[in-house]
Amino acid sequence: LCCRSVNNFLMTGPKAYLTYSSSVAAGAHSGMEECKFQFGWERWNCPESALQLSTHNRLRSATRETSFVHAISSAGVMYTLTRNCSMGDFESCGCDDSRNGRVGGRGWVWGGCSDNVEFGERISKLFVDALETGHDTRALINLHNNEAGRLAVKTTMKRTCKCHGVSGSCSIQTCWLQLAEFREIGNYLKIKYNQAHKLEMDKRRMRAGNSADSRGATAETFHHVHATELVFLEDSPDYCTRNASLGHHGTEGRECLQTGKNLSQWEKRSCRRLCTECGLRVEERRTEVVASCNCKFHWCCTVRCEQCRQLVAKHFCARRD
Repeated sequence: LCCRSVNNFLMTGPKAYLTYSSSVAAGAHSGMEECKFQFGWERWNCPESALQLSTHNRLRSATRETSFVHAISSAGVMYTLTRNCSMGDFESCGCDDSRNGRVGGRGWVWGGCSDNVEFGERISKLFVDALETGHDTRALINLHNNEAGRLAVKTTMKRTCKCHGVSGSCSIQTCWLQLAEFREIGNYLKIKYNQAHKLEMDKRRMRAGNSADSRGATAETFHHVHATELVFLEDSPDYCTRNASLGHHGTEGRECLQTGKNLSQWEKRSCRRLCTECGLRVEERRTEVVASCNCKFHWCCTVRCEQCRQLVAKHFCARRD
Protein backbone atom coordinates (compact mmCIF):
# COMPACT_ATOMS: atom_id res chain seq x y z
CA LEU A 1 0.00 0.00 0.00
CA CYS A 2 2.28 2.76 -1.18
CA CYS A 3 1.50 6.40 -0.50
CA ARG A 4 1.56 7.20 -4.22
CA SER A 5 -1.02 4.47 -4.88
CA VAL A 6 -3.21 5.73 -2.06
CA ASN A 7 -3.09 9.28 -3.39
CA ASN A 8 -3.84 8.11 -6.94
CA PHE A 9 -6.89 6.23 -5.74
CA LEU A 10 -8.09 9.14 -3.61
CA MET A 11 -7.98 11.38 -6.68
CA THR A 12 -9.83 8.94 -8.93
CA GLY A 13 -12.00 7.00 -6.49
CA PRO A 14 -15.69 7.54 -5.69
CA LYS A 15 -16.33 11.16 -4.74
CA ALA A 16 -18.53 10.00 -1.88
CA TYR A 17 -15.43 8.65 -0.14
CA LEU A 18 -13.15 11.66 -0.61
CA THR A 19 -14.20 12.81 2.87
CA TYR A 20 -12.24 9.85 4.27
CA SER A 21 -9.09 10.46 2.21
CA SER A 22 -7.00 12.12 4.93
CA SER A 23 -7.84 9.32 7.37
CA VAL A 24 -6.85 6.68 4.82
CA ALA A 25 -3.52 8.41 4.12
CA ALA A 26 -2.85 8.87 7.86
CA GLY A 27 -3.74 5.24 8.52
CA ALA A 28 -1.40 3.96 5.82
CA HIS A 29 1.37 6.13 7.26
CA SER A 30 0.80 4.88 10.83
CA GLY A 31 0.90 1.32 9.53
CA MET A 32 4.30 1.85 7.95
CA GLU A 33 5.63 3.63 11.06
CA GLU A 34 4.59 0.61 13.11
CA CYS A 35 6.31 -1.64 10.56
CA LYS A 36 9.53 0.33 11.04
CA PHE A 37 9.23 -0.07 14.82
CA GLN A 38 8.57 -3.82 14.69
CA PHE A 39 11.51 -4.46 12.35
CA GLY A 40 13.86 -1.77 13.67
CA TRP A 41 16.64 -4.20 14.63
CA GLU A 42 16.23 -6.79 11.89
CA ARG A 43 18.03 -7.16 8.58
CA TRP A 44 14.92 -6.14 6.69
CA ASN A 45 13.81 -2.99 8.51
CA CYS A 46 10.75 -1.94 6.50
CA PRO A 47 12.58 0.46 4.13
CA GLU A 48 10.74 3.02 2.02
CA SER A 49 10.96 0.63 -0.93
CA ALA A 50 8.62 -1.69 0.99
CA LEU A 51 5.83 0.78 0.28
CA GLN A 52 5.99 -0.06 -3.39
CA LEU A 53 5.41 -3.77 -2.81
CA SER A 54 7.12 -4.63 -6.08
CA THR A 55 10.28 -6.17 -7.43
CA HIS A 56 12.27 -5.78 -10.62
CA ASN A 57 10.78 -6.59 -14.02
CA ARG A 58 7.38 -5.49 -12.67
CA LEU A 59 6.93 -8.79 -10.85
CA ARG A 60 5.31 -8.21 -7.48
CA SER A 61 6.95 -10.08 -4.65
CA ALA A 62 4.95 -12.21 -2.21
CA THR A 63 7.43 -12.76 0.62
CA ARG A 64 6.83 -13.04 4.35
CA GLU A 65 7.80 -9.34 4.64
CA THR A 66 5.33 -8.30 1.96
CA SER A 67 2.58 -10.12 3.86
CA PHE A 68 3.30 -8.02 6.96
CA VAL A 69 3.34 -4.77 4.97
CA HIS A 70 -0.09 -5.51 3.52
CA ALA A 71 -1.53 -6.53 6.89
CA ILE A 72 -0.17 -3.62 8.96
CA SER A 73 -1.11 -1.04 6.30
CA SER A 74 -4.63 -2.41 6.05
CA ALA A 75 -4.91 -2.46 9.84
CA GLY A 76 -3.65 1.13 10.05
CA VAL A 77 -6.26 2.41 7.61
CA MET A 78 -9.10 0.58 9.38
CA TYR A 79 -7.87 1.68 12.81
CA THR A 80 -7.68 5.37 11.87
CA LEU A 81 -11.08 5.38 10.17
CA THR A 82 -12.65 3.67 13.20
CA ARG A 83 -11.04 6.04 15.69
CA ASN A 84 -11.99 9.16 13.69
CA CYS A 85 -15.54 7.88 13.40
CA SER A 86 -15.85 7.50 17.19
CA MET A 87 -14.39 10.98 17.67
CA GLY A 88 -17.20 12.43 15.54
CA ASP A 89 -15.02 13.49 12.60
CA PHE A 90 -17.47 12.09 10.03
CA GLU A 91 -21.09 13.20 9.68
CA SER A 92 -22.14 9.77 8.42
CA CYS A 93 -20.74 7.80 11.33
CA GLY A 94 -20.83 7.57 15.10
CA CYS A 95 -20.58 5.09 17.96
CA ASP A 96 -21.70 1.52 17.50
CA ASP A 97 -24.72 1.26 19.81
CA SER A 98 -26.35 -1.67 18.02
CA ARG A 99 -26.04 -3.94 21.07
CA ASN A 100 -26.83 -1.36 23.75
CA GLY A 101 -29.30 -2.62 26.32
CA ARG A 102 -28.61 -6.30 25.67
CA VAL A 103 -27.25 -8.55 28.39
CA GLY A 104 -23.65 -9.30 27.55
CA GLY A 105 -22.79 -11.60 30.44
CA ARG A 106 -23.33 -12.18 34.12
CA GLY A 107 -23.60 -8.81 35.85
CA TRP A 108 -23.12 -6.61 32.80
CA VAL A 109 -25.01 -5.19 29.83
CA TRP A 110 -23.91 -3.54 26.62
CA GLY A 111 -23.97 0.25 26.67
CA GLY A 112 -21.82 3.33 26.22
CA CYS A 113 -19.97 4.19 23.01
CA SER A 114 -18.36 1.19 21.32
CA ASP A 115 -15.84 1.92 18.58
CA ASN A 116 -17.53 1.41 15.22
CA VAL A 117 -15.17 -1.17 13.70
CA GLU A 118 -17.80 -2.29 11.20
CA PHE A 119 -17.67 1.16 9.62
CA GLY A 120 -13.86 1.22 9.69
CA GLU A 121 -13.71 -2.24 8.17
CA ARG A 122 -16.15 -1.43 5.37
CA ILE A 123 -14.56 1.83 4.27
CA SER A 124 -10.98 0.60 4.58
CA LYS A 125 -11.82 -2.44 2.47
CA LEU A 126 -13.16 -0.17 -0.27
CA PHE A 127 -9.94 1.82 -0.37
CA VAL A 128 -7.22 -0.74 0.33
CA ASP A 129 -8.53 -3.74 -1.60
CA ALA A 130 -9.25 -1.55 -4.63
CA LEU A 131 -5.48 -1.01 -4.97
CA GLU A 132 -5.09 -4.71 -5.82
CA THR A 133 -5.96 -4.82 -9.52
CA GLY A 134 -4.34 -8.18 -10.36
CA HIS A 135 -6.21 -11.46 -10.72
CA ASP A 136 -3.38 -13.92 -10.11
CA THR A 137 -2.27 -15.86 -7.05
CA ARG A 138 -0.22 -12.92 -5.73
CA ALA A 139 -3.33 -10.74 -5.84
CA LEU A 140 -5.28 -13.30 -3.80
CA ILE A 141 -2.42 -13.51 -1.30
CA ASN A 142 -2.36 -9.72 -0.93
CA LEU A 143 -6.13 -9.55 -0.42
CA HIS A 144 -5.93 -12.35 2.14
CA ASN A 145 -3.23 -10.48 4.10
CA ASN A 146 -5.23 -7.23 3.87
CA GLU A 147 -8.13 -9.07 5.51
CA ALA A 148 -5.83 -10.58 8.17
CA GLY A 149 -4.79 -7.04 9.09
CA ARG A 150 -8.40 -5.93 9.48
CA LEU A 151 -9.20 -8.99 11.59
CA ALA A 152 -6.26 -8.11 13.85
CA VAL A 153 -7.94 -4.80 14.69
CA LYS A 154 -11.16 -6.60 15.68
CA THR A 155 -9.40 -9.42 17.55
CA THR A 156 -7.42 -7.09 19.82
CA MET A 157 -10.37 -4.89 20.89
CA LYS A 158 -10.86 -4.45 24.64
CA ARG A 159 -14.03 -4.51 26.70
CA THR A 160 -14.25 -1.46 28.98
CA CYS A 161 -16.83 -1.30 31.77
CA LYS A 162 -18.35 1.22 34.16
CA CYS A 163 -19.91 0.26 37.50
CA HIS A 164 -23.47 1.18 38.51
CA GLY A 165 -25.32 0.64 41.76
CA VAL A 166 -26.01 2.15 45.16
CA SER A 167 -22.91 3.82 46.60
CA GLY A 168 -20.70 2.30 43.97
CA SER A 169 -21.73 -1.26 44.78
CA CYS A 170 -21.18 -2.26 41.17
CA SER A 171 -24.27 -4.46 41.15
CA ILE A 172 -24.42 -4.02 37.38
CA GLN A 173 -21.85 -2.90 34.81
CA THR A 174 -22.25 -1.16 31.48
CA CYS A 175 -19.64 -2.28 28.97
CA TRP A 176 -18.49 -1.27 25.51
CA LEU A 177 -15.72 -2.25 23.08
CA GLN A 178 -12.69 -0.04 22.47
CA LEU A 179 -9.78 -0.23 20.07
CA ALA A 180 -6.54 -1.48 21.60
CA GLU A 181 -3.40 0.65 21.31
CA PHE A 182 -2.06 0.34 17.77
CA ARG A 183 1.24 -0.97 19.18
CA GLU A 184 -0.67 -4.02 20.47
CA ILE A 185 -2.00 -4.65 16.96
CA GLY A 186 1.56 -4.36 15.64
CA ASN A 187 2.78 -6.88 18.23
CA TYR A 188 -0.08 -9.24 17.33
CA LEU A 189 0.73 -9.08 13.60
CA LYS A 190 4.45 -9.54 14.27
CA ILE A 191 3.61 -12.88 15.89
CA LYS A 192 1.51 -13.73 12.84
CA TYR A 193 4.50 -12.78 10.67
CA ASN A 194 6.72 -15.21 12.57
CA GLN A 195 4.08 -17.94 12.16
CA ALA A 196 3.21 -17.10 8.53
CA HIS A 197 2.32 -19.98 6.20
CA LYS A 198 4.14 -20.55 2.95
CA LEU A 199 1.67 -21.62 0.28
CA GLU A 200 2.77 -24.64 -1.70
CA MET A 201 1.16 -24.19 -5.08
CA ASP A 202 0.68 -26.87 -7.72
CA LYS A 203 3.00 -25.35 -10.33
CA ARG A 204 1.63 -27.46 -13.17
CA ARG A 205 -1.96 -26.42 -12.52
CA MET A 206 -0.95 -22.80 -11.88
CA ARG A 207 0.63 -22.58 -15.35
CA ALA A 208 -2.89 -22.92 -16.71
CA GLY A 209 -3.22 -19.15 -16.13
CA ASN A 210 -6.79 -17.95 -15.63
CA SER A 211 -8.35 -21.30 -16.40
CA ALA A 212 -10.78 -23.15 -14.16
CA ASP A 213 -8.00 -25.62 -13.28
CA SER A 214 -5.75 -22.78 -12.10
CA ARG A 215 -8.50 -21.15 -10.05
CA GLY A 216 -9.32 -24.54 -8.53
CA ALA A 217 -5.72 -25.05 -7.45
CA THR A 218 -5.66 -21.62 -5.83
CA ALA A 219 -8.99 -22.19 -4.02
CA GLU A 220 -7.79 -25.54 -2.65
CA THR A 221 -4.63 -23.93 -1.28
CA PHE A 222 -6.45 -21.14 0.57
CA HIS A 223 -9.09 -23.53 1.91
CA HIS A 224 -6.66 -24.81 4.56
CA VAL A 225 -5.52 -21.37 5.78
CA HIS A 226 -7.37 -19.51 8.55
CA ALA A 227 -8.39 -15.94 7.73
CA THR A 228 -6.33 -14.51 10.61
CA GLU A 229 -3.05 -16.06 9.39
CA LEU A 230 -0.52 -14.34 7.13
CA VAL A 231 0.50 -16.18 3.97
CA PHE A 232 3.38 -15.84 1.52
CA LEU A 233 4.55 -17.50 -1.69
CA GLU A 234 8.29 -16.88 -1.99
CA ASP A 235 11.22 -17.39 0.38
CA SER A 236 12.89 -14.18 1.54
CA PRO A 237 16.48 -13.29 0.62
CA ASP A 238 18.90 -12.93 3.53
CA TYR A 239 18.78 -9.11 3.23
CA CYS A 240 22.46 -8.91 4.19
CA THR A 241 23.70 -7.55 0.87
CA ARG A 242 22.56 -4.54 -1.07
CA ASN A 243 20.40 -5.15 -4.14
CA ALA A 244 19.29 -1.85 -5.66
CA SER A 245 17.01 -3.44 -8.26
CA LEU A 246 15.07 -5.24 -5.52
CA GLY A 247 15.14 -2.24 -3.17
CA HIS A 248 17.24 -4.05 -0.52
CA HIS A 249 19.75 -1.77 1.19
CA GLY A 250 21.79 -4.43 2.96
CA THR A 251 23.05 -4.08 6.52
CA GLU A 252 26.34 -2.24 5.93
CA GLY A 253 26.19 1.06 7.83
CA ARG A 254 23.24 -0.03 9.97
CA GLU A 255 23.31 0.77 13.69
CA CYS A 256 23.05 -2.12 16.13
CA LEU A 257 22.80 -2.38 19.92
CA GLN A 258 25.32 -3.86 22.34
CA THR A 259 24.83 -2.02 25.60
CA GLY A 260 22.01 -0.06 27.14
CA LYS A 261 19.32 -0.20 29.77
CA ASN A 262 16.28 -2.46 29.42
CA LEU A 263 17.40 -4.08 26.17
CA SER A 264 15.58 -7.25 25.18
CA GLN A 265 17.55 -10.36 24.22
CA TRP A 266 16.51 -9.72 20.60
CA GLU A 267 17.97 -6.20 20.71
CA LYS A 268 21.18 -7.38 22.44
CA ARG A 269 21.76 -9.84 19.59
CA SER A 270 21.23 -7.22 16.89
CA CYS A 271 24.96 -6.70 16.24
CA ARG A 272 25.46 -10.40 15.66
CA ARG A 273 22.38 -10.62 13.45
CA LEU A 274 23.03 -7.48 11.37
CA CYS A 275 26.82 -7.45 11.26
CA THR A 276 28.66 -10.65 12.17
CA GLU A 277 26.26 -13.10 10.49
CA CYS A 278 26.31 -10.91 7.36
CA GLY A 279 30.11 -11.02 7.09
CA LEU A 280 30.59 -7.54 8.54
CA ARG A 281 32.40 -6.30 11.63
CA VAL A 282 31.03 -4.19 14.48
CA GLU A 283 32.54 -0.70 14.54
CA GLU A 284 32.23 1.57 17.57
CA ARG A 285 31.85 5.28 16.92
CA ARG A 286 31.78 8.08 19.47
CA THR A 287 28.88 10.37 18.67
CA GLU A 288 28.03 13.71 20.26
CA VAL A 289 24.47 13.89 21.57
CA VAL A 290 22.76 17.11 22.68
CA ALA A 291 20.03 16.70 25.32
CA SER A 292 18.18 18.81 27.87
CA CYS A 293 19.63 18.69 31.37
CA ASN A 294 19.62 20.47 34.75
CA CYS A 295 15.94 21.32 34.31
CA LYS A 296 14.39 23.61 36.92
CA PHE A 297 10.78 24.51 37.58
CA HIS A 298 10.09 28.24 37.87
CA TRP A 299 6.96 29.55 39.58
CA CYS A 300 4.66 29.84 37.75
CA CYS A 301 4.70 27.88 35.42
CA THR A 302 7.71 27.20 33.24
CA VAL A 303 10.50 24.66 33.10
CA ARG A 304 13.92 25.87 32.02
CA CYS A 305 16.67 23.47 30.96
CA GLU A 306 20.27 23.69 29.89
CA GLN A 307 21.57 22.01 26.74
CA CYS A 308 24.23 19.47 27.65
CA ARG A 309 26.54 17.73 25.20
CA GLN A 310 27.98 14.30 25.82
CA LEU A 311 29.82 11.66 23.84
CA VAL A 312 28.06 8.31 23.56
CA ALA A 313 29.27 5.08 22.01
CA LYS A 314 27.21 3.75 19.12
CA HIS A 315 27.83 0.61 17.10
CA PHE A 316 27.53 0.14 13.35
CA CYS A 317 28.07 -2.61 10.79
CA ALA A 318 31.19 -2.02 8.68
CA ARG A 319 33.18 -3.93 6.08
CA ARG A 320 36.05 -6.14 7.21
CA ASP A 321 38.67 -4.11 5.29
